[in-house]
Amino acid sequence: MFRIGGDLEVGRLGFGAMHLATEPGAVRENALAVARRAVELGITLIDTAYLYGGGGNEELLADALFPYPEELLITTKIGISRSSSSGEWRYDGRPDVLRGQVDQALRRLRVDRIELLQLHRVDPEVPLAEQVGTLRDLRTEGKIGRIGLSEVTVDELAQARAVVDIASVQNRYNLLDREHEPVLAVCEEAGIAFLPWRTVAWGDAGARAEVAAIASESDATPTQVALAWLLAHSPVILPIPGTSRIDHLTENLAAQELRLNREQRELLDGLA
Repeated sequence: MFRIGGDLEVGRLGFGAMHLATEPGAVRENALAVARRAVELGITLIDTAYLYGGGGNEELLADALFPYPEELLITTKIGISRSSSSGEWRYDGRPDVLRGQVDQALRRLRVDRIELLQLHRVDPEVPLAEQVGTLRDLRTEGKIGRIGLSEVTVDELAQARAVVDIASVQNRYNLLDREHEPVLAVCEEAGIAFLPWRTVAWGDAGARAEVAAIASESDATPTQVALAWLLAHSPVILPIPGTSRIDHLTENLAAQELRLNREQRELLDGLA
């Protein structure tokens, strides 16, 4: 278990809802079933975003899971908007946009407060202090419980923390891609939850002979080895692997039971 922000307790292996389809029909019914099964299997942290279907993913989770179990945290992300003329997505950290997206997320998720709200990307055209300052004000107003950031550098994290407490960071990170190791180090020192996305390098880890060998000797899959390594690598890491299949969901969750020995961890540590 991990306490986000020091008080919000969740299981360390979460679920990323990005791959859940929102269009009508059989694919949506499957997505609803996967979301419900995730909670049945004990998932207490689900990650979504306005970007995922322009809010459709948030609505899907509400349709699947509302009223929510008391222990379930659904965290969403804002700060990216879509042009009404071109349909293109862009970073958008303007205060009025952030406020509007929070209000829309509250409505779609059917809640009065978002317990963990993350800035999806830092908008380079708006001062970072202004962006996180808006989120701080929304927290003061009671619409947000805790504030997180996504895809930030060490410097951006420091700038944000000078304005408001940061409870989580969601950066790309996995066994073979450790570009954000310095950010992880800051999070570990400060007790900030680190939610890696692209947790298994989109299957590339399984192509490495070292990973395949450890999977074979552990009676596990390469995906499970990659997730088990993340869980063992730092106590603040909360992986959020996503899938649209119940069998893959079950496989991912089983990684919590895999215990890598010291020799295996050292071998995997040296891959990147």
